[in-house]
Amino acid sequence: MKKSFKIAICQMRVMENKQINIDKATAMIKESADNGADMVVLPEMFNCPYDTQKFRAYAESVDNSQTIKAVSHAARMNDVHIFGGSIPELLNDKVYNSCFIFNRNGHILDVYRKTHLFDVNIPGMIFKESNTVSAGNKIKVIDTELIKVGIAICYDIRFPELFRLMTLRNAGLMVVPGAFNLKTGPAHWKTLIMARAIDNQVYMAVASPAPNKDLSYIAYGHSLIVDPWGKVLCEAGEDEEIIYATIDTSYTDNIRRQLPILKNRRTDMYKLIETNNE
Repeated sequence: MKKSFKIAICQMRVMENKQINIDKATAMIKESADNGADMVVLPEMFNCPYDTQKFRAYAESVDNSQTIKAVSHAARMNDVHIFGGSIPELLNDKVYNSCFIFNRNGHILDVYRKTHLFDVNIPGMIFKESNTVSAGNKIKVIDTELIKVGIAICYDIRFPELFRLMTLRNAGLMVVPGAFNLKTGPAHWKTLIMARAIDNQVYMAVASPAPNKDLSYIAYGHSLIVDPWGKVLCEAGEDEEIIYATIDTSYTDNIRRQLPILKNRRTDMYKLIETNNE
C-alpha cells in the first residue's frame, strides 16, 4: 500500500451514442494518467443515458462487452487503476447497475452491483429503477495496491450502515459513482458526501456525469473529493472536467488518532452485523 497517491474523477457528459461515450471515457482516462493520476473514477451509467426504459437495450454481458474491453485496455495502456463508474450489466437475463474495477494490467479485480435501487416518489419526480434493474446483495471492499476501497453507487450513499460496514473492513477511501438529479442534487448531494466522510473518517471520491439537458434525466454534476475531516478538496461545476486530489493515508491515521470515533463506539451497547456476504 502507498502512503499517498493521486486520484482523478472524470465528469463526462453522457450522450445517447454508446461508442461516443466510450471514446470520451477512454480519452479522459488517458488525460488523467498523463496528469499523474494513479487511480481514475468514471461516473454512474457513463456509457448510456440514465433511463430505465433504455438500460436493457444498452446492457452488456461481461464476456461480450465493448465497454469493459475498452476500459480494460485503457487501464493497461495508461498504467492506472480504474473504477469504471457503472454500466448496465446483463447477467442471467437480469440487468444490474454494475461497477467494474480494473487494476493497472487491465484485469477485473471485482464487480459491485448497486444494492439500493432508486425507487422514489418526490414532488416533481417519480422514478423506479427496479422496473428494469435488479439489486445486488454483496458489500465490496477492493484491495488495490494503493489502498482498500469501498464501493457504492449513487442512492447507496443515503444508507450510512453500508459505509460503516465498509469502514470496519478497513476501507480508507470510498468511491461512489452517482447521478443525483436537479431535484435531489442541490438539496442533499454535498451534505451526504461530507457526512459519510466525517462519519467514517475516510476519503470520499464521488463521480457524477455532467448535466446533459437533451436527456430525460439530467444529472447534477458537481463531482467531489472530500477528505476524512470533511473538507472538500476539489469540486467540479456543471461542465465536463477532470478533478484531482491526493489521497494521503497518513492524514487519515492522524485524524483517527486525534478524534477516535471508531475506537469510541459503544459496541457493548450496539452492533452492526454484516449478513449475506462473501
